Amino acid sequence: DGLGVISYRANGPYTARLGGWMRGAKEDYDLWASLVGDSRWSYHGLLPYFRKLEHHFDPFADPEVHGFEGPIKTESVSSTGRRYPLRQLVQEVWNSVGVTFNSNINSGSPYGLVEVVENRDHGMRQMSSSVYPLDVEVMTETLVKRVLVEERDDQKVARGVVLEDKDESQIIARQEVIISAGAYRTPQLMMLSGIGPAEELRAYGIDVVLDLPDVGRHFADHVAVSQWWQLKHPEKGLTIGSPAFTDPAFFRGNPIDFVALDSVPLDGLRQALVKDDPNSNPDEHPLIASQRVHVETFTVYAAGNAQNPTIATDGTHITTGVSCMLPTSRGSIKLADRDVRSAPRIDPNYCATEADRYVLREGLRKLRKALRDTSAGQEMIESETVEENYEPLGPETDDEALDDLIRRRAA
Repeated sequence: DGLGVISYRANGPYTARLGGWMRGAKEDYDLWASLVGDSRWSYHGLLPYFRKLEHHFDPFADPEVHGFEGPIKTESVSSTGRRYPLRQLVQEVWNSVGVTFNSNINSGSPYGLVEVVENRDHGMRQMSSSVYPLDVEVMTETLVKRVLVEERDDQKVARGVVLEDKDESQIIARQEVIISAGAYRTPQLMMLSGIGPAEELRAYGIDVVLDLPDVGRHFADHVAVSQWWQLKHPEKGLTIGSPAFTDPAFFRGNPIDFVALDSVPLDGLRQALVKDDPNSNPDEHPLIASQRVHVETFTVYAAGNAQNPTIATDGTHITTGVSCMLPTSRGSIKLADRDVRSAPRIDPNYCATEADRYVLREGLRKLRKALRDTSAGQEMIESETVEENYEPLGPETDDEALDDLIRRRAA
């Protein structure tokens, strides 16, 4: 569960991956194991592999939970000596609204206010390919047109690929064909190969090799809603852009101390789930049947201004993001035509369910309360900065206004 937020360079913000090191919740892995009937997919089934690859930053941590000899190195904010000036206030803000400190985000129980752990080596982002080099030939500027499938003993077997070149060159596999082209291009390539919803394939004149209606369906993704907050005392050098924000240690990782991993009120979530499916029993839904992180909120010590260009990266603002962590909305990936060079038709269908909108609303309400109604929040924040012709969130902001905010800012 790599944490996706805004990342920063010294000369300004850019959108990137944080490089967060988050295992996820034990309940999620155990649900996978239950669904496929294989305990190896459970948290304890995967734990030996978590430990095997990990080089944990704290040599005194529990060896039943962490590994210390793996190639993938982790660093926490504290272990890198990053003493951000807002750290204590941010922790007090969340404690004031009942989100208490959890000392280990990677214990299988990532609930509460957790310190960010990143996949870095002495502050440098560590890429998997640098520690797990593969002895393979990489063919750049090469497109696969389709997968070759043949009948063997009454079974359909992938035997290689056809390339998109003038000769339609073929590469035949010695053992197996693995399609790893991402959430968009993998279903596209499968459908172009005749594997997918038969009706859709025939509409584009593609011979149906295998009718699999679920190919390109059930697309899911996290959605985050950003907000910007003007600081009460920016002269103290609290964020990136301030002339006083100069400690070199601050730049050994992303400018962030904590993420708040929280649940939403279950009564409201039950009502939202019933609204989405009136015939369901909400108490049997995985979002309610066991503890879950429904919402994640992060606080970045910089002004991430991609959606609000009126905010300068000058040390006067911080950015927060509220993310729906286990969305129930599902989108689709469909073909645009038969050309592998064409982008597929992507419908992410974000926030299509009442459950997802409820989670984001509750996350936004709790964040507003934390920053505007607590003594620690009032000590830190002067005001919320919003787009022209819009009002900051208040204690009486209704669902309609929150849904409008979600529509404007969801990313």
